[in-house]
Amino acid sequence: METIIRKSLLYKTEVEYGDYTINHVLGCQHGCLYPCYAFNMAKRFGYVKNYKDWTTPKLVSNALELLDKEIPKLKDKIKSVQLSFTTDPFMEDYPEVVNMTLEIINRLNKANIKAVILTKSILPNSLLNTSKINEFGITLVSLSEQFRKKYEPFTAEFQDRIEALKMLHNNGFKTWVSIEPYPTPNICEQNLDEILEKISFVDYIVFGRLHYNKDVTRYKNHKDFYNKCCLCLEKFCKKNGIKYHIKKGTKTD
Repeated sequence: METIIRKSLLYKTEVEYGDYTINHVLGCQHGCLYPCYAFNMAKRFGYVKNYKDWTTPKLVSNALELLDKEIPKLKDKIKSVQLSFTTDPFMEDYPEVVNMTLEIINRLNKANIKAVILTKSILPNSLLNTSKINEFGITLVSLSEQFRKKYEPFTAEFQDRIEALKMLHNNGFKTWVSIEPYPTPNICEQNLDEILEKISFVDYIVFGRLHYNKDVTRYKNHKDFYNKCCLCLEKFCKKNGIKYHIKKGTKTD
């Protein structure tokens, strides 16, 4: 696996529901085609040349050394650290990424810092050996494998993600799901209630609309559609005692 060196690792994220984050990989093998905001930004600023370059991830080889320097300086300011916002911490075809992620989680936990994980891969059983302060999440915007193969071509199957997440839940860990970017019916005809029922065991749900896709704006009632989805989510979460966060711009007047 190719590697790169960075000058810093931990940083305060601008994502509205996040705190600090770590992106210890440049690129992502999953190659999502929503389109992917992270890929577009990386290409715009010259970090990657093209889609092939993006889907051939490069590991930050000095990530642990940077973390050992930055944790003592920042730990009093940090509430949690998310892995990750511009890559995926568990890429099945890259054991180097998985091993690095586990090392990072352990270092954060030794400093009593909570790791918040989000992946489109299968959460590994090795996470059972980590601290119960951690929170583990998956992205789940559909149950349709046809949709996944088209828009998330190199990710884990939806049902496999759910089962791995439930395993961690059953072992006493806090779990969550990001239902973002959620597609409009002209992209994928589906029932949000069915997705929510599948993840009714989780502690927290984030919901957000699909951006940067012309098919969304072509859907005549897309604002009304997302408003109805938000009401559906709110009703479901209140009924089941689940915390939730609706991303800005998803619900409109």
